[in-house]
Amino acid sequence: MSTLDWRARAGTPLRGTLSMPGDKSVSHRAVMFAALADGVSQIDGFLEGEDTRATAAIFAQLGVRIETPSPSRRVVHGVGIDGLRAPDGPLDCGNAGTGMRLLAGLLAAQRFDSVLVGDASLSRRPMRRVTVPLVAMGARIETGQGGVPPLRIHGGQSLVGIEHTLEVASAQVKSALLLAGLYAHGETVVREPHPTRDYTERMLAAFGVAIDYRPGDARLRGGQRLRATDVAVPADFSSAAFFLVAASIVPGSELCLKAVGLNPRRTGLLQALRMMGADITEACGGMHGGEPVADLVVRHAPLRGIEVPEALVPDMIDEFPALFVAAACADGPTVVRGAAELRVKESDRLGVMAAGLRTLGLRVDETPDGATIHPGALAGGEITSQHDHRIAMAFSVAAQRATGEVLIRDVDTVATSFPGFAELARAAGFGLD
Repeated sequence: MSTLDWRARAGTPLRGTLSMPGDKSVSHRAVMFAALADGVSQIDGFLEGEDTRATAAIFAQLGVRIETPSPSRRVVHGVGIDGLRAPDGPLDCGNAGTGMRLLAGLLAAQRFDSVLVGDASLSRRPMRRVTVPLVAMGARIETGQGGVPPLRIHGGQSLVGIEHTLEVASAQVKSALLLAGLYAHGETVVREPHPTRDYTERMLAAFGVAIDYRPGDARLRGGQRLRATDVAVPADFSSAAFFLVAASIVPGSELCLKAVGLNPRRTGLLQALRMMGADITEACGGMHGGEPVADLVVRHAPLRGIEVPEALVPDMIDEFPALFVAAACADGPTVVRGAAELRVKESDRLGVMAAGLRTLGLRVDETPDGATIHPGALAGGEITSQHDHRIAMAFSVAAQRATGEVLIRDVDTVATSFPGFAELARAAGFGLD
């Protein structure tokens, strides 16, 4: 067996107070915006994951000095909105779709050419949703065959602001257009069919950009400068999601998850779990860097199947693997619709989660944009994660209710978003080797 596999099985009731890693989406943006700002910014709570380190390394290639005085801390010496330098080679985003899409918007406006590349998984992900509107702004970007990476971005273009309505709600595409809009002539307006996460809007405002935003609509004028500011990154809700579900489904469990980011465009899973009957309370609320945070206390509770409201889907798009596990342990079927976006994430998450739950003995009926999960007793079995970090972690949670051992293959990518997950899970009571 490879060292990049897990053997997972039922452990003990989950207990303790846990600190999740920093929010990945906020960490990406904090480094980007600090790099573009005038002055020196300090970032605390930075996620020490492969994805976010890749973004920091890219800005170092672009001429930004970034210091690491201690783990999870970065000191970024901003070069200003017009101070990036031409890189000496391709810019490797690793597995980070967020990094690549946001950088496409930012680099489309630079004076120099650049090439964005990624790992095998990222190199299969669609990029036309971001390149097409950027081209409409005046960018010149070439993709691989089928609209996938690498992205070859030609510098020296004059961008103009546009009004663009996204066909599919995507915080990454919205953010790319807003970043390009910082350099464009006139106003850039982005509208969405459903509101998505507003991390970019909140953080641009924190860095001094005049931006008008409300759910489903964001606009800014080009020509603005960013001013340095210190950022405290909240704990990552997507990381907390696995422990929220695990403590909900393992009898006798009670966990406290510290200072978790509760951006309202991020917490659809929290609402869905509460609809299912989960016992999750909030304490010690406050704000970190413009983002709401709170401690989450979760206790075991019997869950019931629900029809997940489609309005919640954009606000929980990264948490569906965890939701599928909760649904597998609920009383009655759970129905998901309107989640076609899951088929083009790091893996086809609808297909891979459905196949894995079937391997463990459940019936799952797939549709093009969702699934119906019929709960039942979970057996042991062998799961292929398709090198998708959230799939791997989700099945480690499912194994805590399985009657046999679950072998989870190819868990190497967990380090992209949650380094130390296995150690933290074991400390809380997971059976996981």
